[in-house]
Amino acid sequence: MSKYKTEDIRNLALAGHRASGKTSLADALLFQAKAVDRKGSVDENSSVSDFDEEEKQHRFSIDTSVLHLNHLGKHINLLDTPGAPDFVGNALGALSAVETVAIVVSAVTGVEVNTRRMFNEATRRGLSRWIIINKIDADNVRFLDVYQAVRDTFGKNCVLFNAPVSPGPGCSGVVNVLHTGNAPGCPVDLAAAKSQLIDAIIEVDEAMMEKYLNEGTISLEELAATLPRALAAGSIIPVFCTSAKKNLGVPELLDALATYALNPIQGKPRIAHKKSGEEVTLTNDSSGELVAQVFKNVSDKFVGNLSFLRLFNGTYRADQQLISAETERGGRPGGLMKMQGNKSTAIQDAVAGDIVAVSKLEDLHIGDALGTTAHPLHLERPTFPTPLFGLAVQPKARGDEQKISGSLAKIANEDPTFKVTRDTQTNEMVITGMSQLHLDVMQERLRRRFNLEIVTHEPKIPYRETIVTNGEGNYRHKKQSGGRGQFGEVHMRVYPLPRSIKTKEQFFAEFANKSRFEKMREDYCRYDPEHNFGFVDTIVGGTIPNQFIPAVEKGCKELLERGALAGYRIQDVCVEVYFGKYHDVDSSEAAFKIASRLAFKQAFLSAKPVLLEPIVHIEVTVPSKYTGAILGDLNTKRGRIENQDSLPGDLTVIIGTAPLAEMTRYKASLDSITQGSGSYSMEFSHYDQVPGNVQQQIVKSAKLAADEDE
Repeated sequence: MSKYKTEDIRNLALAGHRASGKTSLADALLFQAKAVDRKGSVDENSSVSDFDEEEKQHRFSIDTSVLHLNHLGKHINLLDTPGAPDFVGNALGALSAVETVAIVVSAVTGVEVNTRRMFNEATRRGLSRWIIINKIDADNVRFLDVYQAVRDTFGKNCVLFNAPVSPGPGCSGVVNVLHTGNAPGCPVDLAAAKSQLIDAIIEVDEAMMEKYLNEGTISLEELAATLPRALAAGSIIPVFCTSAKKNLGVPELLDALATYALNPIQGKPRIAHKKSGEEVTLTNDSSGELVAQVFKNVSDKFVGNLSFLRLFNGTYRADQQLISAETERGGRPGGLMKMQGNKSTAIQDAVAGDIVAVSKLEDLHIGDALGTTAHPLHLERPTFPTPLFGLAVQPKARGDEQKISGSLAKIANEDPTFKVTRDTQTNEMVITGMSQLHLDVMQERLRRRFNLEIVTHEPKIPYRETIVTNGEGNYRHKKQSGGRGQFGEVHMRVYPLPRSIKTKEQFFAEFANKSRFEKMREDYCRYDPEHNFGFVDTIVGGTIPNQFIPAVEKGCKELLERGALAGYRIQDVCVEVYFGKYHDVDSSEAAFKIASRLAFKQAFLSAKPVLLEPIVHIEVTVPSKYTGAILGDLNTKRGRIENQDSLPGDLTVIIGTAPLAEMTRYKASLDSITQGSGSYSMEFSHYDQVPGNVQQQIVKSAKLAADEDE
């Protein structure tokens, strides 16, 4: 049996902005708990957490590292997540596996872009949140400003558990807010901090609150007993202070994690679904049915595929088969293990709440739910930002065409924000990520892991085509070249399809119904959610025989990918096929497919076609003196400013939207304006119509490119 019970497990993710010291803190916690013999160091390339060659080279985390330690009889699974917005997918994936998220904030730079993003994501998921103000020994520490910024940004329920003594290069440690009445050199009013802490804890217990109001005191034992409920409810967000490099506050933080952090049973329960759709609340019961979920994948050249699992129910033994809820196919792993960075230790079993890795199971993807019985329970799959920065790629060396596809697929299976697709219009392979830096790192991995060099081209913007009014078109395909000929004639109408439609049920309830299409033949109507495309058949009298209707639909779908206006994918359109002609001998599926595609193109071009462009949500943080220059620059990029706030430390955050086409090289522009002191995050928001003058340029360029190809 497992060496520990579910109640003794603590699952914690270290999250926050890049360079806040998360990895150094993870190394310090491991060493403090004697989980490692030597304290790792990012600066010396000896970190237990940042072991990947790309991480050592760039000096920041790229993947989530899975670590563990034991302290005060508790088993703590520690997930060190990347802080750069470019690698946010791996950080978000880690949140699926934990009950507690510790947001690490630098005492020098304070609250930054990814600090807010990860805190908000943890809040949305109902996770317990902690704040760790790190680097309290650094030069230019602004401790009180940073602490106030934390409370201003994340709420008054952020309260100190300990405070630094003489923050800055002369910092000598931390003092416990509950235990200390006065501490020379501490910049905090400890009496006020203690009152704030007690108020936040007792908020979840009316009887305790009444007792405190009446008696004016409450025991430490009572507070400790109530704290888990307060953490689970979010009424308290404890703030701890540390210097990972000097080990200041690290022992106190480790004690608090073991003593106060939520165990899996105390955390927010996950909801699973049976195949029938019935909901099941998972209670992290080790005696129940096994329910596990993949939250991280690694393709290791020695071990093969490693899948990291969080067990939400049941107990798993190493000799059991694991069955995917998605495919209902099973396999027996090559091993069950606990991971310490890139080092593994084989184990025989794991209980509910634990985090483990299994090897040599193919076709497992992030978000897949697993069980050991037929028809495993399903879990909601995590969602990730849409990657928008794309590059067309091809192998540098001849003969690597087969190698590139498999290698990229393995890397894409590790990172949920790295996608590999093939552009049907150009037949090019396209890689898509969060930024230029993201794709640069993925290319470095291709070289190191697979000895594969690739050539890239400028990113292509994924424009879309649609229509704004109804249109009509027809085409007769007739060809006679000796022997059997080709004949097919198709007449159709096109309609704009509301973008609010997302499902087949919505399509038929809100659009494709008898009130709109009186002669609609429901058996031959279809809906494609990927393109928000509807196909409605109102043929009467067999003018197009039933056996050719699928070919008509195929012809329409071919144009969806090819585009009609400028060669971009079509979306938000409904086609009604209402008339046609056929020939008993010469008609064929191929003839009707061609006729349909060209009739669709004619109808589409008659319906005031427009281009849609991807719009991204942007959040830019800069020193206040650059605000005017940034606003002016965003204005030239067709940006729309939605909000602008001042932050402590003389910083300004600018929030808005802008077309992706204008933002693909924004980092260079931002660095130039702010001398490298600005930061930003960007993710897909929605599609919007391209202005007329811009559309003319895009269509003209597409036509020139097509003419050159011919």
